[in-house]
Amino acid sequence: MVGYDPKCEVKSISAVEVALAGSASGFVTRALISPLDVIKIRFQLQIEQISSRNPLAKYHGILQSTHRILLEEGLTAFWKGHVPAQLLSVSYGAVQFVTFECLTELVHNATPYNARNFIVHFVCGGLAACTATMTVQPLDTLRTRFAAQGEPKVYRNLRHAVVTMYQTEGPLTFYRGLTPTIIAVFPYAGLQFSFYNLLQQLYECVMPFEGNVKNLVCGSCAGVISKTLTYPFDLFKKRLQVGGFEQARAAFGQVRTYKGLMDCAGQIVREEGPVGLFKGLSPSLLKAALSTGFTFFSYEFFCNLLYSLKDTSGTKRQEG
Repeated sequence: MVGYDPKCEVKSISAVEVALAGSASGFVTRALISPLDVIKIRFQLQIEQISSRNPLAKYHGILQSTHRILLEEGLTAFWKGHVPAQLLSVSYGAVQFVTFECLTELVHNATPYNARNFIVHFVCGGLAACTATMTVQPLDTLRTRFAAQGEPKVYRNLRHAVVTMYQTEGPLTFYRGLTPTIIAVFPYAGLQFSFYNLLQQLYECVMPFEGNVKNLVCGSCAGVISKTLTYPFDLFKKRLQVGGFEQARAAFGQVRTYKGLMDCAGQIVREEGPVGLFKGLSPSLLKAALSTGFTFFSYEFFCNLLYSLKDTSGTKRQEG
């Protein structure tokens, strides 16, 4: 079970083991959902309407964009920015889950609230995600830049990207889009954790038996719900992160420059309409379902695996 639960003996694993489980979960999930992430980012950064009726639109559907990226950039394009993305996922998973476990345990020990409460999971999940986001935001910006660039590439590799961005745009460029990220990540992650916990309880009432399928199904549903409710802020973040990177976007269509979060939101609504706030929602929901499902599924799997290994070694020592 994700979150502190005094009745669950698996939670006796240490913070280091929680970090390992979170990192492993992030690694596995990122490798699986990277293609959807690239497609989602391309949709989010496209100014033109995402429609086959718009001749100026480079991308207008998941299958069409997949085919076009494959033809123009090759299969490896679906893993553009994968190195910083993996660093991000491994680091984010470790920080988020360790923080969440510590916060829910603190609530149990220091307050009268039930650590499995919906609101407790919402607040602790949001705070854990904000902590992780502040830690890995530079890696997220690098990942977005790599996924966004076309051919010829502006950045040859991770080191070249870091040096170039630092020298030409300054250190603060690595934190572009941080404001909408923090605004969005608190409710997004909070809803993920709270709905995951709630859906698990409902699942157990309907189908009262243990199984890994439960974690995957509940995680996927929690991901879809939370992503739908907070999606526009993810769009704002991506648009702001590619500021100063316009030359690499020329081959993809129109480009825009934004002064900040409010200017970004205003321009999108004026030029692209309210529907523009949800560009890339389809691949994003598919990604959210798979990503959140695999994240919780993998995390619980690795937690149980680490506990089993520790329990087995402890039993052997006692027998010896």
